[in-house]
Amino acid sequence: MFILDHHSKLPLYTQLYDQMKASVLSGKLPSHSKLLSVRELAAELSISRNTVENAYLELCAEGYIYSKPRSGYFVSALAPDALPLPSPRIKEQRAHLPEPEPKGSIDFHPARLDPDTFPTSLWRRCFLDSLRQSRSALVQYGDPQGELELRCSIRHYLERSRGVACAPEQIVICSGLQQSLGIVAQILRERRPAVALENPGFHLPRSIFRNHGFETVPIAVGSGGLDLDALESSGATLAYVTPSHQFPTGCVMPIANRLRLIEWANAGDRLVIEDDYDSELRYHGKPIPSLQGLHPDGNIVYLGTFSKVLSPALRVSYLVLPYPLLSAYRRLFRDYACTVSLLEQATLARFMEQGDWDRHLRRMRTLYQKKHDAMLRAVETHFGRKALVLGQGAGLHLVLELSQHDLSEKELISRARSKGIELFPYSATCAEEGGSCSRVVLGFGGLKPDVIDRGVELLVQAWY
Repeated sequence: MFILDHHSKLPLYTQLYDQMKASVLSGKLPSHSKLLSVRELAAELSISRNTVENAYLELCAEGYIYSKPRSGYFVSALAPDALPLPSPRIKEQRAHLPEPEPKGSIDFHPARLDPDTFPTSLWRRCFLDSLRQSRSALVQYGDPQGELELRCSIRHYLERSRGVACAPEQIVICSGLQQSLGIVAQILRERRPAVALENPGFHLPRSIFRNHGFETVPIAVGSGGLDLDALESSGATLAYVTPSHQFPTGCVMPIANRLRLIEWANAGDRLVIEDDYDSELRYHGKPIPSLQGLHPDGNIVYLGTFSKVLSPALRVSYLVLPYPLLSAYRRLFRDYACTVSLLEQATLARFMEQGDWDRHLRRMRTLYQKKHDAMLRAVETHFGRKALVLGQGAGLHLVLELSQHDLSEKELISRARSKGIELFPYSATCAEEGGSCSRVVLGFGGLKPDVIDRGVELLVQAWY
């Protein structure tokens, strides 16, 4: 017997559908059993025949019942494996799921941006202008490599700020590093080269290349960046590097090593992937020239992003392909559509063309330099000689080399969390398990200067 509530906001046919569906799944209505006719069930429940008919049609469309001409409706035979588990089993399974660990109130994650810095009013204006002027384009698929207007804006910016020499046709708009490296991996999948990766280094490239079936070769990083002697003897023919601000150590590859790396790539038909992820945020001295700018015709794929200064939520990045790879890219991806919203691309292009991007960069460089300097003062004040700062002068993080302690990384993180501090584990950047238990990554981008000082003070209390 089905019980319908005439005072419920839920339509009667939906109530009937839900109850009949539950009866079928629970086995209360046996397989191939005949259901009451529409007329009979409507009379029994004192509802209209249309209500019953709508419920039956919905159940029939979803396969819970079936109809026979001139015979009526019958219950479908469902495979036992297709039936849902009883609710107690579901509750039991949920009980075994680990609860997420509580997050600290002060998060020193190295990729956090200041929450108040997104240029909302400027972006809204550019967005609305693009919406008005791009109406015809919004009913079409865009260029697979990204909108030409945006690629031209990026080319002009890279030329004057990073010395990158390229044509708009070499630029591909992507939705983050994950897609950029995925594209490169697919272009090179037939060769399946061994990939040299910085160690310590960004963890995401390791996962991406492994998931594409590549062998990954960790290469140690020193004060001059990637160990080139180790690279030359590794057998790798592809190298992923962050030469202008190595993640996480912050070291800069000197010009002699850059030229040697370029020579390594050209000598053996090898390839370098240059990730210039936060080149805009250098606080002292002149910008470091890009590898690609030193040898535009070399075997170098250049990667850049808008996530570190503008917004990671927009998911806009780009890669610059050398011409030998461009033909392979077009052969493989000619049927693909650009994964970045055309409207977001048009908005960003307008944002750059009107000078808003350059003004935003100057503001962010000033803001993050103040936070960077506040972090240095806090470390000097509270840690003193107990910590050595690595990688200062750029980016959104620095690394502390701790002394006078015998705690494991797990203990360091646990004690920090007990004080309300969240830390990104340095070991996540290392290819081997364990990593360095004396190094700590401290991001400052998402924190106010007074919070930075308080957080560093709490870390000293937790560890010493």
